Amino acid sequence: MAAMPFSAPLNGFMQTKINPSSSTSLWPSMAFSIPSIKTSLGSSKSALFQHGLSLQSSTFPGYLLKSRSFGVNARAATEKTIYDFTVKDIDGKDVSLSKFKGKVLLIVNVASKCGLTPSNYSELSHIYEKYKTQGFEILAFPCNQFGGQEPGSNAEIKQFACTRFKAEYPIFDKVDVNGPSTAPVYQFLKSNAGGFLGDLIKWNFEKFLVDKNGKVVERYPPTTSPFQIEKDIQRVVAA
Repeated sequence: MAAMPFSAPLNGFMQTKINPSSSTSLWPSMAFSIPSIKTSLGSSKSALFQHGLSLQSSTFPGYLLKSRSFGVNARAATEKTIYDFTVKDIDGKDVSLSKFKGKVLLIVNVASKCGLTPSNYSELSHIYEKYKTQGFEILAFPCNQFGGQEPGSNAEIKQFACTRFKAEYPIFDKVDVNGPSTAPVYQFLKSNAGGFLGDLIKWNFEKFLVDKNGKVVERYPPTTSPFQIEKDIQRVVAA
């Protein structure tokens, strides 16, 4: 079928019936006609939406508007902060992370039987003691995804961290930080941080530094010790 003359009434165009079984398909001609409709109909293009026409053409206004709305939604998603999440503490109670508004946070996935455990737990306790009165908190999330090195119950994890390493900072429920069951807070942390480490937590004791506005400002691999990032903590606390 030849392309429809552009002088045809809009209502006539909208009421054209499409016969899928016809040997001559309407769709090829529509693909060439649509770009011209944008030009020749001028302000009448809004009528296309009023009549419910929806065509996915890169030159069709409806498509462009849809793309802009996707952009708005994407921006809204990135405006989330750590305060939008509720997690369970080590005793199974719900904790809204909004309680930490205005504080600098160091968020760590911890394990009890890792080679990095003694040095990290000791340094975390030291850092926490030094900066806790300056609006700084450590949030520890036990995870058993790396070598099965956090196999214990929540009660055992709490006993280990608080007794052996004198951990006074909040410890939360055991979570997954990778895979289909990733905790929402870790989905946020990984997507908000970006960087060369990518979407996967690599091992126990990976660290995220979160500023007073609830945004990730730094991400550190497991081999970066708490003492090595103390200057960054000082900088963000002082900001």
